[in-house]
Amino acid sequence: MQFELTEEQLMIRQAARDFAQTELKPGVIERDEHQKFPAEQIKKLGELGFLGMMVSPEYGGSGMDAISYSIVMEELSKVDASASVVVSVNNSLVCYGLEKYGNEAQKQKYLIPLAQGQVIGAFCLSEPEAGSDATSQQTTAIDMGDYYLLNGTKNWITNGSTASTYIVMAQTDASKKHRGINALIIEKGMQGFTVGPKENKMGIRGSDTHSLMFTDVKVPKENRIGEEGFGFKFAMATLEGGRIGIASQALGIAAGAYELSVQYAKDRKAFGKTLADLQAIQFKLADMATEIEAARLLCYRAAWLKDNHLPYAQAASMAKLFASETAMRTTVEAVQIHGGYGFVKEYHVERLMRDAKITQIYEGTSEIQRIVISREVLK
Repeated sequence: MQFELTEEQLMIRQAARDFAQTELKPGVIERDEHQKFPAEQIKKLGELGFLGMMVSPEYGGSGMDAISYSIVMEELSKVDASASVVVSVNNSLVCYGLEKYGNEAQKQKYLIPLAQGQVIGAFCLSEPEAGSDATSQQTTAIDMGDYYLLNGTKNWITNGSTASTYIVMAQTDASKKHRGINALIIEKGMQGFTVGPKENKMGIRGSDTHSLMFTDVKVPKENRIGEEGFGFKFAMATLEGGRIGIASQALGIAAGAYELSVQYAKDRKAFGKTLADLQAIQFKLADMATEIEAARLLCYRAAWLKDNHLPYAQAASMAKLFASETAMRTTVEAVQIHGGYGFVKEYHVERLMRDAKITQIYEGTSEIQRIVISREVLK
């Protein structure tokens, strides 16, 4: 078994680490405070090839592997999870789905600009009454012959107002239940498509999260991805890869809090010693380091399976479950190690703690991951 990163992966890690420190860290507290979308930073990430990392160069992507993607997600998330979630959605949910399941015309029209970072995309599955239950789609796409008539509402959509391309799940034939769902490509500016107010969130506040409303939106038939009724399978397949991205985001949040805690423990003095000299703090750091390394290996394993075209649904769910819970435990301990300073924004750990919580919720809650894992275990 090979546990060392390749030279290329090490270079990619360094590039992502440098970008996080020089481009994301300055202003990250202000962006969080004012819910400001990191537009300039996202543009630069696109120029570096980080918005289409796993897309073939034929379609404007960087042609990297999933392990490299996991590495980049970790490094960016150590500093700014609001920026890294844009990278996650664009790579895992939008570009991946279009490259794997879209036809050539769709790839030429939509995938290339997305992979090149000229525009960003959004994945629209969740609804007011259908979050984790993807089978209960209330958004409808009525077949009108040469187009679909789209009506409904989508909730909690990342890149809601900043995206140009949206992949929307909608029910065409309710009698077929999940087999009647379609995945449709929607463009910003289509008549009848409106964006609701920005959500005022606890964490990842720089992320652009909105509800979307569709009222008699005419969607050409050529904008359907795959065959009639393929939408549910499309959503489940893309979410599997998405969980690797969110697991890596959770890993990065945990690793960022841990690194800040190690440095603070070395610098801060109490009772005539540095915090690092106190066994209670040493034990906390040891537990944090161990869980983070375990989460990292789970992320890499899921990514390796994906790279080698092996089943990875269980591995991705294990990675997301463990990494997200590690992120919560680690960030809470990081605040505790920092004491009163941990409650102050300028020390970053309180923001990382708020950001960590969402990793237990989106791309399927921790309970959903346990269901996926148990199904595989009990086969």
